[in-house]
Order: sequence, then C-alpha cells, then structure tokens
Amino acid sequence: MTKPNITKQQLIDVLQSWGEQKITADQLQAWMVTHYDPDEIDVGLGEPEWTQEAMNMVMNEYEIAKQQKFRLENFKLAIEFISSNESRFNQTRHLFLQDGFSD
Repeated sequence: MTKPNITKQQLIDVLQSWGEQKITADQLQAWMVTHYDPDEIDVGLGEPEWTQEAMNMVMNEYEIAKQQKFRLENFKLAIEFISSNESRFNQTRHLFLQDGFSD
C-alpha cells in the first residue's frame, strides 16, 4: 500500500495562502496537524534530501509552535527554506528558525 505524499508545491501553496491571509494561523496549524505524520504520510517524496528535511522542519514547527509566535510578516522565510538549494540550506534554515517565529 502506498502512503499519501505531501509535495513541495502543496506545502508552498498552504504557506502562501496563509501569507496572503487567505487562511488563518489556526487553519495553517490545523493543516499541519492533519497532514504531518511521518509514519503515515511521505513528505517531499522524490525531492532532494535537503528539501525533504526542510519540509519536515517547517511542518513540524508550524504544527507544534504556539500560534501567537507565528510571524506572518516572515512567512516567505519558510518558503525560501523549502525552496533552497543545498548550498543555501544552512543559511535559509537559520533565517527561518530565527525570524519565522517570535520568542
């Protein structure tokens, strides 16, 4: 039996919808909770290893973080992290984790 797969584009589309305020932070988090289950759902199948890692990190962070810590104005950092190439992986990860959420 084949597991469902979350594609890079699906994740980007959800983040973009939130960034454009087409969905709320509550809806964003609900989507993450519903779709992020690494045992049941593949994340980024067919993507490079660093993209899969970025997708897992982004989904995990938005799944567990308190919504009041989400920084809507920096939603593009998540998209840049997911879309980064291997040479920019560490830099975009740092920016996403540092500036994507308030402390």
